[in-house]
Amino acid sequence: MNCCICGTVRNCAPYLDKVFQNIEQIGTIFDDYKIVIVYDKSDDNTLTKLKEYQSKNDKLELYVNKSLISPYRTHRLAYGRNICLNYVKNNKERFPYFIMMDFDDVNCKELNINVIKKYINRTDWDSLSFNTTPKYYDIWALSIYPYCFSYAHFKDTPIHNYDIIQNYIENKLKELKDGELLRCMSAFNGFSIYRTNKFLNTSYDGRVRIDLLPKHYLEAHKKMAQSELIAHDYGHVKGLHEDCEHRAFHLQAIHNDDAKIMISKDKLFC
Repeated sequence: MNCCICGTVRNCAPYLDKVFQNIEQIGTIFDDYKIVIVYDKSDDNTLTKLKEYQSKNDKLELYVNKSLISPYRTHRLAYGRNICLNYVKNNKERFPYFIMMDFDDVNCKELNINVIKKYINRTDWDSLSFNTTPKYYDIWALSIYPYCFSYAHFKDTPIHNYDIIQNYIENKLKELKDGELLRCMSAFNGFSIYRTNKFLNTSYDGRVRIDLLPKHYLEAHKKMAQSELIAHDYGHVKGLHEDCEHRAFHLQAIHNDDAKIMISKDKLFC
């Protein structure tokens, strides 16, 4: 049982030592593991630290992006994550599991490896992410009925929508019994583990993909937000079409392979 541990990295130098330490612990769960990282141009010594680590651990496959793929952050993230995903797809027989994770402060905390061990052999999930302390923070990637789309794509103030959805997911997780999982349409929260065979027909996409959600799901979110959906001109650049790259990825897996996207109330990093 092998796993490919993936991520995109930019301006992460202060966190890399601890993140790699945590990755090495996670690797002990599996017979073997590989690390695949896509580096984007940084303002710190991230690349130096990555190359130093690669010289010590030949499990690291490093891709260095040498050009500006897009002026839009979610498009760049999708590009990098798809490089990782394609590596997994091309080696699907070797890696029945893969992990997508961030390499920043979220995952440089203390790792509770027993949380992964608790769920790894269960069959009631295809994508599994976890709670975080002090709160569940990644509302950007979250889609859970009736909050089915991005909190930022409604005419009401994004901060207002963010707080409402954060309180909603916090309460939902508190209601879970020990070991019970919460089903959703998309969740990441900085770290998710996947069953590879359920994500072979997917890709990351940082564009606004309202076509992946049924109309009545969008209507449900509009009703909860009490405002109209904005599917364009989001962000600081007029004409920008951006959404969290994880949403399209998870929704495709649901549509194409009936993937079970689940959240655990357990905290992997504390």
